[in-house]
Amino acid sequence: MFVLDIIERLSRRTVYRNRWTTVHEDEIRFPNGQSGIYGLVEKTDFALVVPQHADGRFQMVEQYRYPVSGRFWEFPAGALEENPDADPTEIARTELEEETGLRAQVMTKLGEQFPASGLTTNVCHIYLATGLEPGPTERESQEADMITAKFSRAEIIEMINKGAVKDSLTISAFGLLAIADWG
Repeated sequence: MFVLDIIERLSRRTVYRNRWTTVHEDEIRFPNGQSGIYGLVEKTDFALVVPQHADGRFQMVEQYRYPVSGRFWEFPAGALEENPDADPTEIARTELEEETGLRAQVMTKLGEQFPASGLTTNVCHIYLATGLEPGPTERESQEADMITAKFSRAEIIEMINKGAVKDSLTISAFGLLAIADWG
């Protein structure tokens, strides 16, 4: 018989909070009786979109990422601050339009992933967007430096190998798309 051992939370202290992130420090007890602490980050669920054009190329965005001090290419992604409980498909459509100006006729869910299950509580909903039509971007102020361009599968693989794409969820979504194509 399989027994699920669960870590017991003894207490929680919120050590930081802003409109995007809440950080907790939990006092915990492990199944073996030993105690410890666990840092936990609460963030809103979000969506990542893999926009695929009719010619097979993919739309990506590049922007400066402050925490890692660099510019990198990635698939459009984000959350709706004003509506954190929005339907994930709505979030995906909104982020696609804001960041690339593209509107998708079809949104196909590829899967869900935990961005960092040992640290954060949020879920990333991953979509393939097809039937793309151009329109204006509506970027947020912190996305003012963002640029967007189309790339082939081979170019994206080369960009991953050369370090121009380092976002783990972008790489993972690219892998989910390959799995979907193989099935």
